[in-house]
Amino acid sequence: MKILYYRKGDKLLPGIMTNNGVISINDSEIFFNEKENIDFLLTKQNIEKLKQSMPAFLDQFELISEESLVIGPCVPKPPKIICIGLNYRKHAIESGMPIPTVPIAFTKYSNTLTEYCNDIPLGTEGEQFDYEVELGIVMGSTCKNVLKEDALSHVLGYCVANDLSCRDLQFKTSQWLLGKSLDHFLPLGKYIVTADEVGDPQNLQLTCTLNGELRQNSNTADMIFSVAEIISFLSKYMTLEPGDLILTGTPEGVIMGLPEKKWLKPGDIVRVEIEKLGYSENRMV
Repeated sequence: MKILYYRKGDKLLPGIMTNNGVISINDSEIFFNEKENIDFLLTKQNIEKLKQSMPAFLDQFELISEESLVIGPCVPKPPKIICIGLNYRKHAIESGMPIPTVPIAFTKYSNTLTEYCNDIPLGTEGEQFDYEVELGIVMGSTCKNVLKEDALSHVLGYCVANDLSCRDLQFKTSQWLLGKSLDHFLPLGKYIVTADEVGDPQNLQLTCTLNGELRQNSNTADMIFSVAEIISFLSKYMTLEPGDLILTGTPEGVIMGLPEKKWLKPGDIVRVEIEKLGYSENRMV
């Protein structure tokens, strides 16, 4: 199942992508006993209920042309956005940093989310703007102290993410926060693709192109810490909740690791893409 969110006035509404268009789910009372908010889709329990009951109610839904919609971020209100740094060996090496022995965790915030394929304002602070294609994990159930062997059972699905970074701000202090949390600096793909359709998250090809030139080309098999290991690790320290978004690191090929560093500038077009999940393409302005 492919889940997206689209704008209607000042609201973000959930939809399900099908071969014939988007099923608009404005009235969750068809499936549930009481009205839910727009985040009702972001739990494994509700997704399973939706899958089971949808065939009997398809004729009650309005089908909308995808092209007519303004698509919002596929994870509209994540309780937490947690990022894992240096999670591909070659990226750590190109960054001149030690290979991590435990996952390096940092945060981004909801101000970094933006409409699908939106233009990205580089802003007036910082100069060294960089791209990072990443696999995003969307949690679907609450977990704490979960074992690695059970971790994937708590995943709702996955999405494409671009962890845009401003390197001079990132390393201005000992914390990476400033360089990671500029407005609109987390464009996501169009969909959350549910875990059952993705299969093994450690066997997905991911790429990034800059103005059509291939810059990053790797596979999630090269992660130092797997999706399951990341979830298990984080759950030792914090309760993970439905809708939490976890970014899993980027492979080699970022501008910071190149001998000649030509940072992103207005007019540049960055496309990040992951097998089975789609893409996000954004122009820098």
